[in-house]
Amino acid sequence: MHVPFKREELLTMSEALDIAEDRTGDYFKFSSGQWKRHRYDVKTLSQLADCEGIPDVFALLKKSKKERVEASSRYRDFYLICLQDHRILKALKRDRELGLLPLLVYVLTHELVHIVRFCNFSQRFEVSTKDREKEECVVHATTYEILKELSVPRLGYILNSYETHRVCDMVEC
Repeated sequence: MHVPFKREELLTMSEALDIAEDRTGDYFKFSSGQWKRHRYDVKTLSQLADCEGIPDVFALLKKSKKERVEASSRYRDFYLICLQDHRILKALKRDRELGLLPLLVYVLTHELVHIVRFCNFSQRFEVSTKDREKEECVVHATTYEILKELSVPRLGYILNSYETHRVCDMVEC
């Protein structure tokens, strides 16, 4: 059985999202209004449909055409960050060096970087497996750059854990 976040863990997730938004916005030099153009929401396990729960990842990023800009205009892309609470909690039990706040800061920052790249047309959402691997490398490297100066206990451990994900055969990494 998959165990969803409890109230205290949801509060930590909210704090992590605030940090991730702030750091990502600073990195990309966003004004507070610019975040409004990057439409997304975060769902946790208790809010996910069966098809949104997947193994081996901490989060799934889904894209939909949910929101209309105006009645006469086209639909705008909308993204859902689907946190896999059970996978995150399992990782915390498996590795005592991890902490919920720094892990969620990393995961949410990583997903926000994807969203920014998709919204700014730096990367297409639908890509081949090879291109997806390259995109993951770029996003891990960018996430590292965003978070490397942040003072959160145990974050350094998480950044070091993803070090090999930042190395690839690309100029951008």
